[in-house]
Amino acid sequence: MPRELRASDLITIGQLSQRSGVATSALRYYESIGLITAQRTSSNQRRFRRATLRTVALIRVAQGLGLGLEEVRGALASLPHGGPPTAADWERLSAAWRDGLDERIRQLSMLRDELTSCIGCGCLSLDRCALYNRADKAATRGPGPRYLMGDSASAMPAAP
Repeated sequence: MPRELRASDLITIGQLSQRSGVATSALRYYESIGLITAQRTSSNQRRFRRATLRTVALIRVAQGLGLGLEEVRGALASLPHGGPPTAADWERLSAAWRDGLDERIRQLSMLRDELTSCIGCGCLSLDRCALYNRADKAATRGPGPRYLMGDSASAMPAAP
């Protein structure tokens, strides 16, 4: 049976902000979209469980990895106990994010390597692009910077 919360188990939004490094406005937003929860005092002030620090840390790390808040929400919803992540939870979540992160790394590496010559036909290198993307043949593969997304010029249909 879980023990009853004591006042010392709870922290204010200011304390959570100071300890986590996240602005109070962001914490209020996280609460409004259900990423974290607060209890209210009789005077309607927010009080967070100290363990919320771990949840906020997970949110910050995930955002730093380039994950959106919807992905974070899904990850938090997958926690079996509905509380802050444990070490085992973090291991499972980070493993699930690994493939997406590997793809982002691949795309960023391509962008870094090709940045001076081509932004990937979306297109900022208009003078050179006629050489690589005559008649906008990359558009037949869909929206976005097709070459940076992994399409090759040889995979594009021939220009008319």
